[in-house]
Amino acid sequence: MNAPSAPLLAVRRLKIHYPIKSWIPWRGGGMAKAVDGVDLNLAPGETLGIVGESGSGKSSLARALVGLQTATSGSIEYRDGAGAPHELTRLDAKGWRPHRRDIQLVFQDPQSSLNPRMRVGHAVAEPLKALFRDLSKTERNARALAMLQRVGLSAEHAERYPHELSGGQCQRVGIARALVVKPRLLICDEPVSALDVSVQAQIINLLMELQAEYGLSMIFIAHDLAVVRHLSQRVLVMYMGKIMEQAEAQTLFRQAVHPYTRALLAAVPGDDLARPEVEGAAIVDGEAPSPLAPPPGCVFVARCPMADQACNRSVPALRRVAHGGYAACHFVGMAAPV
Repeated sequence: MNAPSAPLLAVRRLKIHYPIKSWIPWRGGGMAKAVDGVDLNLAPGETLGIVGESGSGKSSLARALVGLQTATSGSIEYRDGAGAPHELTRLDAKGWRPHRRDIQLVFQDPQSSLNPRMRVGHAVAEPLKALFRDLSKTERNARALAMLQRVGLSAEHAERYPHELSGGQCQRVGIARALVVKPRLLICDEPVSALDVSVQAQIINLLMELQAEYGLSMIFIAHDLAVVRHLSQRVLVMYMGKIMEQAEAQTLFRQAVHPYTRALLAAVPGDDLARPEVEGAAIVDGEAPSPLAPPPGCVFVARCPMADQACNRSVPALRRVAHGGYAACHFVGMAAPV
């Protein structure tokens, strides 16, 4: 039997804490724990879905994975095409340059991520100018146009400015700009949340086609579980900077064990892209606590229908559960299978 290949990306105990200034000069403002001890692996060619409500730390995690956010502590190890490991958290802007070809990000807001004063053909060619300096201007423009056409746009679109395109067209430009450098890993930070439902399906199908065509590994971040189920092999559920549950996608949708995951699944509309087979789960009630003052035990304790004093006292460890995945809940063994 062949040994499993090393992960393309391995994240260990990653923390991203933001200092908060107090309006009282002599009083400290504290720290907001956007990401608080996250571990994950991404296999070559895999799509990992990351879900959670707003404020769960998904975007902070994405920005750290592409070097746009400094990690407070922890490790992000990336293996290049030759299999050599690289620790990304220690790199400055110059150190990141060799990895920019391999790791690219598609932003949430398609229009604000583009330069309003730059024609979209130029915007797609711009990364080639920075990362492929041996290419001539003619070659850069030809590659940019070919990629725009691959994502469903034309030479006419290449001459337009972002404000002259629809939201869906702008997101296609964003995808083309990310893929024109031929990355190995594509991180999508809620790439369809700002789009109409009909356009969302088009963009999701395009991403699935491109992943298969180019052999991409992908991290797809969203708050919409139905969308994540449609294209992910594994799903990781975050809440207040921590992992609540992770499992194979179909397993998680059939047999979610964490109360937070079960509540999120119950909130998926029946006419959405997919309908999880969830019975007896409650919609998440209440509001998340302030990231400046998280509870001392489980971060979900104030909203969990199963919580007791043990949940207030100690943080539950992420442990392996019967469905083969992992969950962080003191009572995960008592949670009835869905």
